[in-house]
This record gives sequence, C-alpha cells and structure tokens, in this order.
Amino acid sequence: MEIRFITPADDPLEISNIYEQSWKSAYKGIIPQSFLDSIPAGKWVKNLKNGSMQSLVIEDNGKLTGTAGICPSRWETYTGYGEIVSIYLLPEYIGRGYGKLLFERCVSELRKMGFNDILLWVLEENERARRFYERNGMTCTGEVMEDEIGGKKLREIMYILRNVK
Repeated sequence: MEIRFITPADDPLEISNIYEQSWKSAYKGIIPQSFLDSIPAGKWVKNLKNGSMQSLVIEDNGKLTGTAGICPSRWETYTGYGEIVSIYLLPEYIGRGYGKLLFERCVSELRKMGFNDILLWVLEENERARRFYERNGMTCTGEVMEDEIGGKKLREIMYILRNVK
C-alpha cells in the first residue's frame, strides 16, 4: 500500500469513482437517495484539475482505493490555515486503517507546506466521519455553514487541528 500524490498516469475516472462510491455509501440516509443515485460517472474529474488543490491517492496492489484533497484554507477568516478538503475511500476499504493513514499523510503534507493549524468541514449528520476526526485529534469549533445538496438543507461543521507538530 502506498499513499502518494496523483500523477498524469493516474486515471481521473478511477479517482472520481472513489468519490462517487464513497458518497453513495457514506451519505446514504443523509443526502437524498435520488441525488446519490443520479451521481454521474466522472463527476469529480474536473475537481482533480483544480490547480489550487493537491490530490493524494492510496494505491493498494495496483488499485486506487482512497483519495484526499488538501490546500491552503479557502476561507478568508482562516488565512494561514491548511485545509483538508476531502478524504474518501472505496466503501470496502473503510475500517482497515487506510483512512487514518491518509489523514496522517494529509496533515504531514500540510505541515510541510508550513501550516501549523488545519481545518476541515464535515456534514453535521455524518456521525461516523465526525467520530473519526475527533479520534484523530480534531476539535469541533461549533462554526456552521449552511449547504443544500439534492434539495435538502444540510449543515457542515468545522473541525480544527491546532499546533501540528
């Protein structure tokens, strides 16, 4: 198993599929099923070409099984913070410790970029992800952002990891 930055040789559709499958699994019962069922293949390909975000992948025996996106904070009030934009695994790889390794690599890479404080946003109803981030040292700030996905109003909550060593 290797965690690395994406390369031009990686298939963007394979990486997008990780997002697609993860969304359909992780957000079942949170985001309307009709929206999840309508996610098209390749939906996240354009995001992988976003020059302001760096993408990591987990490769396990030649198969891409997880992905993450990191960047300097996109939020004006959090200038100077690093941001974990996303961490997703194929559903069958959840619970194997890969998520923790991917999270730790994101933190490490953001630290190398000079960030001592890291933030991320997570759907308030995504209890599993919230517990994961809390187990990995992140603290819920209570700051909330309203969102709408698939016609449902949702709230995202900010988590912070301070003084990364």
